[in-house]
Amino acid sequence: MEIKVERGRPTPEELAAVVALVQARAAAAQAEGSEAAPAGRSAWSDPARRVPGALPRPGADTWRTSAWPT
Repeated sequence: MEIKVERGRPTPEELAAVVALVQARAAAAQAEGSEAAPAGRSAWSDPARRVPGALPRPGADTWRTSAWPT
């Protein structure tokens, strides 16, 4: 990690405080990401639920069965 001072002349104590803060935030974010399990998607919100099943095979009554639920 590289920290670059763009303006001003911070004291060594100020730089140490900033580095400690950045490291603490990075460690907290990493710990939060590893502990939290990804939430599973509910079956109600799953977009695959709206995809129709197999299409009817071509035939004489295909137009009739095309609207049947699968």
